[in-house]
Amino acid sequence: MTAFADPVVADSTPHTLQTRTMSFLGIDIGGTSVKLAAIQDGKTLWTSQSAFYSRPDTEQLIEALRTTAAGRVQQIDVAGLCVPGLLDREKRMITLSVNVPGLMGIKLDDIISRALGSGIKRIEILNDAVSTATDVIVSRNLKGRVVSIALGTGVGMGVIDDGVPLFIEGASPGHIGQVDVSIEGEPVTGPDGGAGSLEGYIGVPALIKKYGSTEKFLKEATVDHAAIKALVRAIRICHGIYRPHHVIIVGGLGTRLNHLVPEIKRAVDTNLTSVARKDWTFAAGDHDFHAALGAARLASKTV
Repeated sequence: MTAFADPVVADSTPHTLQTRTMSFLGIDIGGTSVKLAAIQDGKTLWTSQSAFYSRPDTEQLIEALRTTAAGRVQQIDVAGLCVPGLLDREKRMITLSVNVPGLMGIKLDDIISRALGSGIKRIEILNDAVSTATDVIVSRNLKGRVVSIALGTGVGMGVIDDGVPLFIEGASPGHIGQVDVSIEGEPVTGPDGGAGSLEGYIGVPALIKKYGSTEKFLKEATVDHAAIKALVRAIRICHGIYRPHHVIIVGGLGTRLNHLVPEIKRAVDTNLTSVARKDWTFAAGDHDFHAALGAARLASKTV
C-alpha cells in the first residue's frame, strides 16, 4: 500500500509560507465489511478492506475499522463517512441498522475517533449510493443523469445530474429496494414487510436463503431467474421516473453481475417505454471501493 505523501514545504526563502497537500479519507461501513480509501490531489493513495463480519457489535466494528486502517490514518483534513441505516442527522447517530447493530445509539464521530484516533479534523456523513455514483461518474467520465443501483446486503440508489444528487425524500431519490417488482409465480416479502420488494428478490439475505450462497447465485443466474427479472423490472421503472442517460449496478453483488450486463440490457430494452432515452447505457461497477473513494472525493469538495 502507498503511504501518505510527506507534506509539501515551500522554498524556505524569507516571507514564503509553508503549504501542505490536503488528504481525504472515505469510510464505507457496509453490511458485511468496512472499506477505506485515501486520496490526495484527486489521486488514490491506498484502499483497504476489513475481514467480513456478520451483525457486529460496537467493539467488533471499532476493531474492524482499526485493523483496516492499519495505522495509516495520521493526518486527514476531512473524512467522508457512509453508514447503513436510519440516520438522525442532528444527533449524528444511527437509530436503526439491522445488519450493523453496533452503529446504533452511539454518536458516529465517537466510533470513528475511538477506532482511528484524533488525526481526522472533520467528518462529513454522506449517502453511500451518492458516494458510489460520484466515483463511478469520475472514473468513467459520465455526463448527464446517472442512476446508480447498489446491490448488496440491501438495495440502494443514487441519482446524479452532472455531479449534483437528486433528493426526493431525505438524502434519497426514493427507496428502490422497497419498490414492488412482483414476479408472477415467485412471490416474496421483503425484509421491510413489503410484498414483492426488490430487496426480497435480490438482497443478499434473500439470495442466500434461496441459493445457499451468493457465489452459487452468481454462477447460476440468468435473465430467466426471478432475482434478475426483478432487477430488470426495477430498471424499467427507473426509466419511467428518472429518464437516465446511464444506469450502473454497483455494490458487492452488482459489480459481480458484469457477465450478465448485455442480457440484462436487452431485457430492459424489450418494449421499453418511449419515455426512456434511446441512447442510454448500462454497465456494472469496476471494484468494491466505489463508495469509499466517492466519499473521499465528496469530502474533498467541502473545503
